[in-house]
Amino acid sequence: MTMEQQERRRSFGFAVPALIWTCAFFVVPFLVMLVLSLAHLEGRQIVQDFDLGNYVKIFTEPSLFKGIVVSLEITVTVTILSVLLAWPLAWIIATQVPERYQRLAIMLAVLPFWTSYVVRSYAWALVLGQNGVLMQGLIGIGILDEPIQIMATRAATVIGFVHFFVMLLTLTIYSNLIQLSPNYARAAADLGANGWNTFRLVILPLTLPGIMTGAFLTFVLCIGDYITPQILGGNNELSMPQLIMLQLGRRGDFPMASALSVVLMVIVTLAYAASARWLKMERV
Repeated sequence: MTMEQQERRRSFGFAVPALIWTCAFFVVPFLVMLVLSLAHLEGRQIVQDFDLGNYVKIFTEPSLFKGIVVSLEITVTVTILSVLLAWPLAWIIATQVPERYQRLAIMLAVLPFWTSYVVRSYAWALVLGQNGVLMQGLIGIGILDEPIQIMATRAATVIGFVHFFVMLLTLTIYSNLIQLSPNYARAAADLGANGWNTFRLVILPLTLPGIMTGAFLTFVLCIGDYITPQILGGNNELSMPQLIMLQLGRRGDFPMASALSVVLMVIVTLAYAASARWLKMERV
């Protein structure tokens, strides 16, 4: 056996525990869920007939298909708003804050990560409620005459999500910005580029890997989140995670819940594939 073959065998040996773990806790459960999604519920009995009836219902019944639309609309809105807010914040920390204070600034920026989903969502509920801090403050300074409804709406869900994901995107964009040499901007200026063209043609493309990484993580975490839409958005518009929990908790329809979960995973996989191809193109 050659040295190269020994190295390959040793490397494979190191990878075996990870492969076993992945198969046991991801591949096998996913296959079970996929098989279960091809069953249907009769009364309280699960009948395994390997048909696509659940998937047909998802895309033909308005209440189920609307869950996909609502989840995608919320997720895309949150991702876009988070990017638009996070890039300036990351740029300020990376370029305007003295280097010795940047770690402190980043630590303050990521404080929401140290708070649980439940606590953070209920905190926003106290702020956005009709008797909450925001409404009472706006009434107190004369902007509003009476409180308006924000809680239990899509707007509340988006606000709660954006508050969290801006910090995630700030980290990924900041990690790109601090690696950029000031010579890029100077070279662009020497070639006649103004500030806008320097940003558009030089700085922004170089930070796209950080933007896309953060945007994809935001997409995955947002579209699969149950707690924030449940607490802040209420039950007026059900997202896919809420629909899945509804099938499990109230109806006991495990096959339909499995089908919805498979559709959700397919959407995330497509988003990953699109992001990966786009990032590869940008690197070229």
